[in-house]
Amino acid sequence: MSGQDTHVCQAGPTIEDRARRGRSRMRALLAVVAFLALTLLPGSPAYAHAALLRTSPPAGSVVPEAPRDVTLTFSEPVSPVADKIRIIGPDGQRADRGKPSVEGNVLKIGLREDAPKGTYLVSYRVISADSHPIPGGFTFSVGAPSATPAALPEEKVDTTIRNLIAVGKAIGYAGLVLLVGPVLVLTLLWPARLSQRGPRRVMWTGFGVVALATLAGLYLQAPYSTGGSLFGATGSDLGDVLGSQYGIALLVRLALLAVAAFLVRPLLAGRDGVVDRVLLLAVAAGAALTWPLAGHPAASPVPAVSVVVDALHLAGAAVWLGGLLMLALFLLRQADHRELGAILPIWSRWAALAVSTVLLAGVVSGLIQIGTPRALIDTTYGQIMIAKIVLVGLILVAAYFARRWTNNGAADNPRPLRRIVTTELAIAAVVLAVTGALTQTTPARTAQETAQLPAQPVIYSTTLTSSLYTLQVEVDPAKLGDNAVHLYAYKADGSPLPVVEWKATAALPSAGIEPVTFPLLKLTDNHASGQVTLPTPGDWQLRFTLRLSEIDQDSVTATVPIS
Repeated sequence: MSGQDTHVCQAGPTIEDRARRGRSRMRALLAVVAFLALTLLPGSPAYAHAALLRTSPPAGSVVPEAPRDVTLTFSEPVSPVADKIRIIGPDGQRADRGKPSVEGNVLKIGLREDAPKGTYLVSYRVISADSHPIPGGFTFSVGAPSATPAALPEEKVDTTIRNLIAVGKAIGYAGLVLLVGPVLVLTLLWPARLSQRGPRRVMWTGFGVVALATLAGLYLQAPYSTGGSLFGATGSDLGDVLGSQYGIALLVRLALLAVAAFLVRPLLAGRDGVVDRVLLLAVAAGAALTWPLAGHPAASPVPAVSVVVDALHLAGAAVWLGGLLMLALFLLRQADHRELGAILPIWSRWAALAVSTVLLAGVVSGLIQIGTPRALIDTTYGQIMIAKIVLVGLILVAAYFARRWTNNGAADNPRPLRRIVTTELAIAAVVLAVTGALTQTTPARTAQETAQLPAQPVIYSTTLTSSLYTLQVEVDPAKLGDNAVHLYAYKADGSPLPVVEWKATAALPSAGIEPVTFPLLKLTDNHASGQVTLPTPGDWQLRFTLRLSEIDQDSVTATVPIS
């Protein structure tokens, strides 16, 4: 052994010291990931990744007869959450019948046949195809509005649970890096003279982190889906999660993780064969698919392409960052210049392939999930994606300098390369946090499509009362131009009131428009309809005069805002 080598052996830290420092760095890295994931998550209360497109009857509308079913149409397939879909009638009692049914993106809720007149409250909570809950509610009326039924407990998405899921996903990604890096390097690049103790500890830590993050994801999905408290999930809630596509994907991941842990032992001991390696690769590929199957790619316009591309993106990132981690923690510290001279060129080619895979898969995935340049700028998902692109760009700059240093004597002086690699890993920790945030954010494609959807028709509806009658007034669509006017007359007890004669005028005093009479057509004894043109924006005064007999007559006025 040379004098220089002897000096290094005497002054340098022991393998145990290096392993201890490596474990400390891993704990610090995981803490940073968790903190950044919490702080970088967008702050809006919910991130439903499917949108309610329309309802039948329309929200806020008044229909003459009770429908057989209330229909909700969403922007992507959904599944109902047990006992979270209800219709409350004007009497405060449940008015829905049977179990709600789902056909793709259409949810149907049966309405009881003896539904009384009045206002109904529809409350729903469904799960979108990418595993995110969509809560909401609306009202409609049959015959005429009444007092709104007692409100159900507010359906919402717990911010704490949503953030914990994002943190768990980011930590799971970090665990994947801890797992893939040691397996790859120990199998193909590790010098025989060096102890495998430290890398093996990192590898088993990775196995444990991925398993715990997966178990946490399974549990958190239960209160996330039902809207319950963090520790309020029941066995039934967990059973529903385990039976969903999300739950099945995570259970498969756990099973494949256990198989991989069994197969990796002979691989690291050098007792493996070709069959063992092929089997391990197949298990790893299957496990990689479970991430996109439990996320956004499962609900993309081209799910098969999205799932495969996302799995390649994840695998490339795990190989790249896992290899960098092994360089920073072990190889650049423990390998001598001869070993580094053999290892670094090989790793440089692997890293180039991994980076190319990450970039290509990321571009394809981004094109699918973002859709248009406008969506990249205008949506929260796009803005977070821009931040991720900037961070990845910084890593690529560092990787460029690392590659240059590798080609210019890094084996003889690895300290500068170690600093560059450490910088790459530090930025990568932030990227993992940002990726966790993206998993909980509505994809730009969906957000933009939802924003561009035509609004559901807005019907101005009000109830006017006189000493002789109650009049339900509807103006559709309550905008400039032609508007349909429907009038329904009722007695004080809510029963239909026959009307002998109907009269109506429209005026806009603020613009000097005097009352103009418009005709009404009597459709039934208590229902009349007419057409009125409102050419100027403002608060129009629609005055209605109802004659009930030769001597009984009264007038009421509705102020209708027109924009």
